[in-house]
Amino acid sequence: MKKDFDIAVVGAGPVGAAAALGLAEGGYSVALVDAQVLRLPFQPDEPYDLRVFAVSRASQRLLERLGAWEGVAAARLSPYRHMTVWDAHGGVDFDAADVAEPDLGHIIENHVIQAALHERLQASAVECLVPDRLERLTLEDSGAILGLAEAGRIRARLVVAADGAASPTRAMAGIGVTPVDHEQMALVAHIRSERPHQETARQRFLETGPLAFLPLSDGRSSIVWSTTPAEAERLQSLSAEAFGRALTLASDGVLGEVRPDTEPVAFPLCSRHADSYIGNRLVLVGDAAHTVHPLAGLGMNLGLKDVSELLKVLERARERGNDPGERPVLRRYERARAPDNRFMLHTLDSINRLFRSETPGVDLVRGWGMRLFDRSGPIKREVIRRAMG
Repeated sequence: MKKDFDIAVVGAGPVGAAAALGLAEGGYSVALVDAQVLRLPFQPDEPYDLRVFAVSRASQRLLERLGAWEGVAAARLSPYRHMTVWDAHGGVDFDAADVAEPDLGHIIENHVIQAALHERLQASAVECLVPDRLERLTLEDSGAILGLAEAGRIRARLVVAADGAASPTRAMAGIGVTPVDHEQMALVAHIRSERPHQETARQRFLETGPLAFLPLSDGRSSIVWSTTPAEAERLQSLSAEAFGRALTLASDGVLGEVRPDTEPVAFPLCSRHADSYIGNRLVLVGDAAHTVHPLAGLGMNLGLKDVSELLKVLERARERGNDPGERPVLRRYERARAPDNRFMLHTLDSINRLFRSETPGVDLVRGWGMRLFDRSGPIKREVIRRAMG
């Protein structure tokens, strides 16, 4: 087995798989390490994944570039052409027609994206070391040495850490993270509704946090309900009928009567931002570098923006004959992505706190602001275009 590579990517989720594919297509020799086997080709009768993403146009373009979008589209996805956001005092509506686009994005399951990317990996020049696990990492000036549980030692000029929010690779490199505890839990489930979702993404801000409805291709919706830990525990203890009634009430009945089609699963909400995006012969991408509040569905899109920028930086390095693991090369990536991701983390946290504020009068000002923005014309259209990437 080959033991020396230009780049080793740790983590074969959507962000890591996209990075490995793009780097290999850019002419680098690439090893991909993950503890899980690659996903088999997607099967139409597979149950819907509870983890879904609102995939932006910019993310779609990257998947198209990597040859994976065709596989995603052939599996299942749900375009959303409208989006509405509201609370008790006002709201904002977005429509793809306002910017002459066919849709605002697509709701896609995690395992659909992974299956499409993994199918492309199997036909690529990427050396897929799966299932395998990184046990030791030595970062030297001349290169990195990765100690793998199965394949033993391999060398690389650069390590790309794409192994999630808890990133063992980041920890091995000694890079810390700054957490932002939202003091909330998120409940996720798939639901059926009396009224059709009409390819519309909906989000209502409640006093305890936002409740989102994301349209699925089979007519159901995926919910992400962010609330206090105590309320999340109470909601999980309800019968299916009682949980459906709570959802119907919390959503203002916009979809009519709602009932859960899966058991709600809860997880704590905590944003994180790495203290540095780079180390000696190491770079962080995706959740290994940052996680944000799910209220805008930006998590994976920010990760794929990381990948796009990294591909651009390393393509330029290759053209100039630079070593891809040199710190000046990696600094260009960090300068491009860290400020943007940090801004999004704090913006989403601020929005979440603003809608939960109990300060007298804030709710009325907030409602006035949303109504004003909804009638802002060019400003609103520019926000839509930027959100789509």
